[in-house]
Amino acid sequence: MTVNLTRIYTRLGDSGETHLGDMSRVPKTHPRIEAYGTVDELNAQIAVALTVDDLPAQYAPWLRRIQNDLFDVGADISVPPDPERERLRVVPDQTAWLEARCDEVNATLAPLKSFVLPGGTNAAAQLHVCRTVCRRAERLAIACGDELEPEVVRYLNRLSDLLFILSRGANRGEEPLWEPGRYRA
Repeated sequence: MTVNLTRIYTRLGDSGETHLGDMSRVPKTHPRIEAYGTVDELNAQIAVALTVDDLPAQYAPWLRRIQNDLFDVGADISVPPDPERERLRVVPDQTAWLEARCDEVNATLAPLKSFVLPGGTNAAAQLHVCRTVCRRAERLAIACGDELEPEVVRYLNRLSDLLFILSRGANRGEEPLWEPGRYRA
């Protein structure tokens, strides 16, 4: 399947509306637009993570695969259900792949003794930014309601878990931990 974009600007959005994937017109503040726009933001944040020098080499191909899958997620969110047409949808195998990566990296990490503060290495800090944007995308996907395919929410939920685990791995055991009440007078 290919996409052919011959013109980038169309002027169709100048009135504050845009098309969903089924060509229906909605306001640019529609929950689906908010959700897939945030998925796009997440994809851009992952692109930044890929440029960070101290990102573990093993993570780069995974993040590139996730970037491609996020376009599938966006496509899924952008098209309301239509029993008359088959559409690109996120499938359980995509979520299962994330789970396998979670298990693979988590097996190399020490058990947590406190909550992790965002930060540490440059790569870990950027992966935390990705995680928080992913959590927002997940909340916005949920706000789309029952007509959204449930695998989208499962995928985003598991992706945020993976991004957290990758941030821990990027810190190589030297992660900043929360110390409850440490700075209280």
